[in-house]
Amino acid sequence: MLNLILVGFGGFFGAIFRYGLDILINKIFITSFPLSILFINSLGSFFIGVLFSLKFDPSLKFFLITGLLGGFTTFSTFSYQTVTLFSKDPILAFANIFLSVFMCITFCYLGVLVSKNFI
Repeated sequence: MLNLILVGFGGFFGAIFRYGLDILINKIFITSFPLSILFINSLGSFFIGVLFSLKFDPSLKFFLITGLLGGFTTFSTFSYQTVTLFSKDPILAFANIFLSVFMCITFCYLGVLVSKNFI
């Protein structure tokens, strides 16, 4: 039951962080490309890579990885934005798919490297 509560609280805060960062990035970079979600998913993937490689209390992992970062990253938003882009500009839609997959996997790997070499 404790893990369920931890995941819920983590998801709550992760979603709030995502919302705030999405607004901030969209104010700074005005573009039709979904840059904010690409950045958020890449950043979340990096931290998931870091945290998965570290050894610490499993309850804290539930809070941070499943809750906080699960609420922070936005694959469902990515999917919706890509479908929307296909109707407007298929080239941007394919760019979004490629960049999101490539960058998120790359940043997750970098997170693993950082945690193994510097933490």
